[in-house]
Amino acid sequence: MIYKFESIDYTNKTFPRRFLEKMDWMLFSIVALLVLSGLVAVYSAIRNFESPEKFLTTQIIAVILGFVGLLIFLTLNYQYYRQIPYFIYISSFLLLALVLVFGIKIRGTKGWFSLFYFSFQPVEFAKIMFILVLAGYLDRRWREIKRLSTVFISLFLLLGHVILILMQPDFSSTLVYFPVTLILLYVVGAELLYLLAIVLFGGLAAGIPLMATYFRMQPEFLGTHPVINFIVIATRGGWQALVVLLGIILILTIVWWFLNQLRISIPFLYLIILSGIIVFGSISSVVVQKSLREYQRKRLIVFLNPEIDPLGAGYNIIQSKIAIGSGQLLGKGLFSGTQSQLGFLPEQHTDFIFSMIGEETGYFFSQLAIILYFLLVWRALIIARDARDRYGSLVATGIASMFAFYGIINIGMVMGLMPATGLPLPFLSYGGSCMVSSLCAIGILFSIQIRRYTH
Repeated sequence: MIYKFESIDYTNKTFPRRFLEKMDWMLFSIVALLVLSGLVAVYSAIRNFESPEKFLTTQIIAVILGFVGLLIFLTLNYQYYRQIPYFIYISSFLLLALVLVFGIKIRGTKGWFSLFYFSFQPVEFAKIMFILVLAGYLDRRWREIKRLSTVFISLFLLLGHVILILMQPDFSSTLVYFPVTLILLYVVGAELLYLLAIVLFGGLAAGIPLMATYFRMQPEFLGTHPVINFIVIATRGGWQALVVLLGIILILTIVWWFLNQLRISIPFLYLIILSGIIVFGSISSVVVQKSLREYQRKRLIVFLNPEIDPLGAGYNIIQSKIAIGSGQLLGKGLFSGTQSQLGFLPEQHTDFIFSMIGEETGYFFSQLAIILYFLLVWRALIIARDARDRYGSLVATGIASMFAFYGIINIGMVMGLMPATGLPLPFLSYGGSCMVSSLCAIGILFSIQIRRYTH
């Protein structure tokens, strides 16, 4: 791929004027509208809290710091990050490791540093640092992307962060790493078979404990389906697990033999690889199960049928759907929601901020928020397409993937279409660390966009 960029004579223009002329003002306007909407939404969500002014002040300070960070990263040349990947990765690794030692615990997760009157969550910044490092590695090794070793090293970089985050434990914060990694590998040209293998492995590691939890929440169902009950028991290990794994491998072997008899040639190596993925994915599911508490597993899976635990794990989703549905077309009016203002909607200022927006402003304004997110991701992808070099393109793609994943998962979650992962909605949800890191990521996008016009 050949990257082209314009050469423009800036000899008679000051440094700030160059930036002002070449800024993506559409992207800036989108972000500004989201931030302003978020401040109004957060204020509405916390009005009935004890000391609401403290929450609002914290969020405003985070916005100010975020825009300062945006300006700093805008002026810095993004290509410099490509030259210091080891420093960035080691710094991010140390942040995640030190928080396990010196961090404070909030809601059962030891993932915050406390600084005077404020606290910040290093994982929010580690995500951005990971994108910079992975993009740099893939930029240097793109000619060798067909090699399995290149994919393995990318996954090794991923696991370095994920393992430390799971130790907090903070499963939800690890989720964004996987789609970002897969998308960047796909963009660079990794073998589709490798990517499918990664998806299958991850699906087994996370899916086995979650599905077992879902069925255990329905004991009457297991009582009438002995085969499924045996499989659920097998997820805890023991001889039952060995029987199930051997049975699956036997079935795969029979299918492979049958297809070859029909002259549909499938290499035996593929059967070995698939069997290995199933075995190691199943073993890894034990790690995932131990890193998640029972209530967390229930929250992640109960969206399939919230009514099986309406007063427990399903409560949040049920109340969220009631709030969004009751808003109808134009909403109940700002500061006038019943589910949110009367305290029925949990985490209304963070995870379920979109539910409150839907209740108070209705379908029309909720769709405007979704459109703004779509436009944000679209502008980020435009910047990726037009970047002057491969590194800038990969970084912008990674940031676009991150925001897209956040938006899809959070909005899908509040509507009962996605697991209740606990992921915030950037720029709208309350949370200083997420706000500052998200605005810094936008600053990096601006740096990539502006420098396509320079030498």
